[in-house]
Amino acid sequence: MANKTTYLDENKLRKLQEIKDVGINPYPYSYHQTHHATEINQKYAYLKPEEHTKEIVSVAGRIMLKRIMGKAGFLHIQDQTGRVQLYLAQDKLGEVTYSTLAKKTDVGDIIGAEGKIFKTKLGEVTIEVNSAELLCKSLIMLPEKYHGLKDIELRYRQRYVDLFMNPETKEVFINRSKIIQTIREFFNQKSFLEVETPSLQTIYGGANAKPFVTHINAWDMKMYLSISPELFLKRLLVGGFEKVYTICKNFRNEDVDPSHNPEFTMLEIYQTYVDYNQMIEYLEQVYEKACLAVNGSTKVKLKYRGEEVIIDFKTPWKRMTMMEAIHKYADIDVSKMTEKHLLNLVEEHKIEYDQEFSWGLGVQLLFEELVEDKLIQPIHITDHPKETTPLCKPHRKDSRLIERFESFCLGMELSNGYSELNDPILQKQLLEQQAQELRAGAEEAHPMDEDFVKAIEYGMAPTGGLGFGIDRMVVLLTGQDAIRDVILFPTVKPANEENK
Repeated sequence: MANKTTYLDENKLRKLQEIKDVGINPYPYSYHQTHHATEINQKYAYLKPEEHTKEIVSVAGRIMLKRIMGKAGFLHIQDQTGRVQLYLAQDKLGEVTYSTLAKKTDVGDIIGAEGKIFKTKLGEVTIEVNSAELLCKSLIMLPEKYHGLKDIELRYRQRYVDLFMNPETKEVFINRSKIIQTIREFFNQKSFLEVETPSLQTIYGGANAKPFVTHINAWDMKMYLSISPELFLKRLLVGGFEKVYTICKNFRNEDVDPSHNPEFTMLEIYQTYVDYNQMIEYLEQVYEKACLAVNGSTKVKLKYRGEEVIIDFKTPWKRMTMMEAIHKYADIDVSKMTEKHLLNLVEEHKIEYDQEFSWGLGVQLLFEELVEDKLIQPIHITDHPKETTPLCKPHRKDSRLIERFESFCLGMELSNGYSELNDPILQKQLLEQQAQELRAGAEEAHPMDEDFVKAIEYGMAPTGGLGFGIDRMVVLLTGQDAIRDVILFPTVKPANEENK
């Protein structure tokens, strides 16, 4: 037996029927909208109280406030840009139209209205309505302004309500769009080609992550949602492209927390004939431009661990090797330590790990545990241990390291970049080692991608690569608290599962 719908408002349903009974279609097909709220408020701000204009405008939006006083009244409607006030009078609209607007509409309904602009005695720009039309009768009452919509889980599950009840939420996503537009413009102007890579793959790779597994019926076999576009973008370099980027969705079957969502948006770029130093410059330059685009400044006021901090994204950012960072922030000089000494330190600090211990793993674990959360201002951490990825060139000066950098801010990783490995023999060896670890139970190890190895055996030019999470970028540049605040429809547990 189907569940009976109980959340529809009985009073709204009654009004809906009454509107239909007098021959009015409560769900018409279109409306000619000439102006938006913010445009009207700004354009006519110069008017003096009780001053009228002759210009006629038509607006449309959701009723957010309603004050009816007999044969006249005021409505506030909200469109994409903001709110504008409407003045209704029965002698101008006629009894039928006025009665419909005054008695049959509710907060939450969508209407269209046309009229002349004037300013009230209290100084509010207002439209004196001479014609109006109901465009959509809503059937659910809006949440109470200072109660229901502050429920954070409700805001994530019903983002559509959050957007029209909280103007600041809508502003975040407008700024998110500006940030992505800035990223595209930045790389397009540098002659990068935007490309697409598959989200559905027969083999996954390009990151240390656990994939989502699905099934393709046509071939009766497993497939995987992309954890990274890296290996496909490198194939394009083999094919002759010199500068490529993609803005794409990735899927990692891992934690859900303030800095992680299983489905997220990232940018990856690759350029031939450069190394990781060029990628560092690109990262800080695009961050600076995006920050300026949404804030008009390179500085952002943010909260970190309960305290307010001002973060400055102006280039250039500070650079520090991983070993230097451990020395500075943890007072540990790992550069001359043995593997055994590092193991003792890891055990002393009760740091857990789930793979075979090595000198490089020890360095990485100490950095993650003792240093990361101290990296407040934007900084590039360079020259990581070779154990951290199989896709990066060995460091030209220290065989224990690779030419990798990660950028950090507020203790959070922002980006990952390499001087890309293009030695096919070494690449095959490293991927084979990863495949062995995967078979041994390391869920985040790389599988062996024979076709990728074959591709670089044809020859891939020296290359620099960079990837960064766009969601985390938006969190920082818009001053939000968590990644779910900048994803329109974040991954959430169904409401009926929460109580199980």
